[in-house]
Amino acid sequence: MNEELKFLSRQAALGTISRRKFLGRAGALGVTAAAANTMLAGAVHAEGPQKGGTLRIGLQGGSTTDSLDPALATNTTAVNLIRMWGEPLVELTDDGGLQGKVAESFEASADAKTWTFTIRKGITFSNGQEVTAADAAAMLDRHSGEESKSGALGLLRDIKNVSTNGRDVIVELNNGNADLPYLMSDYHLIVQPNGGKDAPDAAIGTGPYIMKEVDMGVRFVAEKNPNYWGDIGHAETIEMLVINDNTARVAALQSGQVDIIDRVPPRTAGLVSRAPGITVASTAGPGHYVFIAHVNTAPFDNPDLMMALKYGINRQEMVDKILFGYGSVGNDSPINAAYPMYTEMEQREYDPDKAAEYFKKSGHEGPVLLRTSDNSFPGAPDAAALFQQSLKAAGIELEIKREPNDGYWSEVWNNKPFCTSYWGGRSTQDQMFTTAYLSTADWNDTRYKSESFDKLLIAARAELDQDKRKSMYADMGMMVRNEGGLICPMFNDFVDAYTDKLGGWVEGVAGFSLMNGYAAQRMWVTG
Repeated sequence: MNEELKFLSRQAALGTISRRKFLGRAGALGVTAAAANTMLAGAVHAEGPQKGGTLRIGLQGGSTTDSLDPALATNTTAVNLIRMWGEPLVELTDDGGLQGKVAESFEASADAKTWTFTIRKGITFSNGQEVTAADAAAMLDRHSGEESKSGALGLLRDIKNVSTNGRDVIVELNNGNADLPYLMSDYHLIVQPNGGKDAPDAAIGTGPYIMKEVDMGVRFVAEKNPNYWGDIGHAETIEMLVINDNTARVAALQSGQVDIIDRVPPRTAGLVSRAPGITVASTAGPGHYVFIAHVNTAPFDNPDLMMALKYGINRQEMVDKILFGYGSVGNDSPINAAYPMYTEMEQREYDPDKAAEYFKKSGHEGPVLLRTSDNSFPGAPDAAALFQQSLKAAGIELEIKREPNDGYWSEVWNNKPFCTSYWGGRSTQDQMFTTAYLSTADWNDTRYKSESFDKLLIAARAELDQDKRKSMYADMGMMVRNEGGLICPMFNDFVDAYTDKLGGWVEGVAGFSLMNGYAAQRMWVTG
């Protein structure tokens, strides 16, 4: 039986028989579906990547108002798109470490105030132009300039000077930062010709694919870059479809319109996983679904009203009814156990009596307006309705306004004072706090501005004693939790799904969904 299964698994890996036929034969031989899938995955990896074919991917989050400029990327569609044509200086490894991309190596001075990134020799952009240290230096200058609209601006504000020496890019900081290379892995910081200053939306980079068709918010087609330096990019063509509707995206996978999708709705993930020829992959991580309020805007500048809202949300109910087990309870902090220096905090529980007490103390009258959309996170309108019901028990009226999916990330998020949103998380606490909670960060979407928080964040970057640094991050987490505009009821698993036409999925990859946005490049068409 073992020899027959080995033979059949190899045939399935090569695409000469279907996954369904293999699983059927394995079942007839008394092998469970889980064991058969494990055997098949091993056979696919043993055979190695197959070259050629068209890989089709369906994504949620895209909008007609998006841009190809990586500085302006705000959603998962943009991240996956950027990964096709561009690369940062460094990137996360599967286990959350660091590996060189455009930079082949990096090292720090003893005080971590000066970092040197050495550009990979002989690497070229997709237009054939050789990549230089000057291109990388210009990229950092563009994203850190005072007029920059980059989502990475907050990460780079501590840069004192950038210079070049041959293939080296030398970054001098005002303060030591042991995590600087992690910041350089941010998906906005794509190395482009002259840093993207001349044509930021030209989609010219060092990635494995070259953009051929662009219909923003609808469809993208990319073809393999014949001069790509790396070992990913197996399909000849990648077609990316923006399918924001959850039901339509799942139906596209099941009908064979696409081969892989992100954001499988937790409500239907179990059902999807039982469909023939489809695998649902769930990865725990730092992603979180949230309600964000601008604490510098009335009525959310009232600390008592904010505390009323925080005590008036039933987090466990959200996890049960929105995530259906694909996630965990949040605690009004963006940090969870996925981060290496996480410190557990006392869980804030749903307490309608406390919520009512704080609401009365706030003096606020009338309803509180919340904006939401399916595009903010899967099940967001349903989550808003649950929030409305839990607040009702405290005598607080929540008015819900459902916004169009298209334009949500440009017109609502980071613009309107109270809305549903999501964060994919970041690789370190410093990166998460710097991106979204530093007073000067462009993506400070709760408008939390605290001088004491900023000072503590900067001090933690240079602290070499790991126990002290962990304690400092714990203090920052408590400050955000108690003073900020983040209401975080849940940390979501990344739930993706792919068909048996693809091989090469790797479990537990750190970063964002879809293998940190690299699934389309790292997977291959099996037949």
